[in-house]
Amino acid sequence: MNLKDIIERLDLKVYSGNTDREVSGGYASDLLSDVIANAKPDNLWITLQTHMNIVAVANLKELSGIILINNREPEETTLSKAKEEDITILSTGMQCFELVGKLYEMGIHGNGE
Repeated sequence: MNLKDIIERLDLKVYSGNTDREVSGGYASDLLSDVIANAKPDNLWITLQTHMNIVAVANLKELSGIILINNREPEETTLSKAKEEDITILSTGMQCFELVGKLYEMGIHGNGE
């Protein structure tokens, strides 16, 4: 599924990055080492973390984007680095459980399964 479709269907706020990317699956975690160990390229990462290290992890794992939950906003340094690295950061008011459920209903499953 294309990231643009997900953004439109879930009314996500776009902070940065290319929204014309394919999404192969999803991964939800707030532990960076867990994401590094388990997320797959082109996954959409759901987290409440807002610090600059999320950009490095998304870049390392070649993720489609990051969705910040609970109305979180990226820190200024995070947003600046995301724009520099062309990392897509999105936001929603939904809680993690609700967002993951909606993504699953749309056909976005864990790690592209």
